[in-house]
Amino acid sequence: MTIYKSRFANIEVQRLSVSERIFKGLSSRMNDPVLIDGPSGRSLTGRETIDQIKCLAGGLNSKGLGAGKVMGIMAPNMPEYAIAFYGMLHAGGTVTTINPSYTAIEVSHQLQDAKTDLLVTTVDFLETAKAAVNQCGLEVEIATIGMMDGVPCLQDLMGNAQHEQTTIDLERHVAALPYSSGTTGLPKGVMLSHRNLVANIDQFLTMLPTSPGEAAVVFLPLFHIYGLNALLSPYLASGGCIVTMPRFDFDLYLKLVAEYRTPKLWTAPPVALGLAQHPAIDHANLSSVKVLFSAAAPLPDDIGAACASRLGCIVTQGYGMTELSPASHLTPPELAREGAVGLTAPNTETRIVNPETGESVGPNQEGEVQVRGPQVMLGYLNNPQATAETIIDNGWLRTGDLGFVDDDGYLYIRDRLKELIKFKGFQVAPAEVENALLSHPGISDAAVIGIPDTEAGELPCAYVVKKSQHEVSAEDLNAHVSRRLASYKRPAKISFVEAIPKSASGKILRRILKAQALSEAN
Repeated sequence: MTIYKSRFANIEVQRLSVSERIFKGLSSRMNDPVLIDGPSGRSLTGRETIDQIKCLAGGLNSKGLGAGKVMGIMAPNMPEYAIAFYGMLHAGGTVTTINPSYTAIEVSHQLQDAKTDLLVTTVDFLETAKAAVNQCGLEVEIATIGMMDGVPCLQDLMGNAQHEQTTIDLERHVAALPYSSGTTGLPKGVMLSHRNLVANIDQFLTMLPTSPGEAAVVFLPLFHIYGLNALLSPYLASGGCIVTMPRFDFDLYLKLVAEYRTPKLWTAPPVALGLAQHPAIDHANLSSVKVLFSAAAPLPDDIGAACASRLGCIVTQGYGMTELSPASHLTPPELAREGAVGLTAPNTETRIVNPETGESVGPNQEGEVQVRGPQVMLGYLNNPQATAETIIDNGWLRTGDLGFVDDDGYLYIRDRLKELIKFKGFQVAPAEVENALLSHPGISDAAVIGIPDTEAGELPCAYVVKKSQHEVSAEDLNAHVSRRLASYKRPAKISFVEAIPKSASGKILRRILKAQALSEAN
């Protein structure tokens, strides 16, 4: 069996909770800003951040909403996101992160599946939160970030400071519960322990160290594991500073990068494309930028080269997924290699497995990428079957991605075994969109595929079969799906067909539809 070990020495994973780990970094910046709201400039120092986290933990436990409970956070990027997240973890609870662009139906599913006790949101998303709580069938308390008559706010949940971490099992207690479609299917709760998250924080900082006081402008959403545990936690844990953006705005992003003199740009391919082409770059002060890091999907070589040339920086990549907390492969800037998504992280092993034979293969041979290490999730919430299909053979996580490792240990991603569509770094499960389409009374069958797109990576496109005697238009279906799914999951194109191609066992033959879509595009 060929196993690729890290070229970096193993690290000792600190036996700390996530909040204790970030307190170590914050304690070195007690009088300095560590959390800054980009649009307004308001900030929290290290001392203020620690105090608020501890007071929230104490207040949650005094109200019976801490230890053993689940908090949902449905909010855009802002300093209070960090306070809510770490406060709940310090109290001994679990946080499930929710995309604020979700519809009430989507939020309701997550609240119910995670057995959520408290939902923290903003005034802007309060109506969606209320509708979701009404639908989920649970007693869920709602608190807002910001004041709203008749609704408790985050400050109301504060109490006496809880200085010590609530006693928990660091290896088994679920700290974060983000939702992912995994290698296939509908969104599932990914159970990440304190050890998973702390291990990945330290793995990340070993390969991409952050200097004390170094700032990062973070538009990548904190409800996504990339923003949460590849940016927010490592920066705070190393004494860095996070500048939050509630939504991506190109001009504001460039302004903040210049203002805070950030040495690293943390991006995904669609934003990297903008940095390579947007005319505003010609007038922006990006002299501080030394490194552009891209993840969430492989960065095309031409875009990476264009960014490097235009910004005068090193372009590097990383690889991972929610189930990996999120990183298994990273590339230190001095070791950047065009096309590669990274080197195996410390304490981590990689193998490439032939999907037909199940045998591991050697360098430069393609197969499914599988990873083993302390960042591998505990499993999927309430889904032992999906867990057993994903974590196999004594801890190996099947990524569902096809790739190879070269002679020097660099990983390259070539394709996916799994059906997921990657739209601007977000995962779109065809099954979820298909279910939304099939809930329309005029549709008898549906199939969803991803087709390549320069800007988005892939676009979800639907093929649907009408029921006889039913009149339904693409506009009708778009409106129907819009009430059920977030905007990025909605089909960019809907085509009506006589039948969906399927195998003898009834499985959708997506390759046929993809070939059809590509021929139509040409």
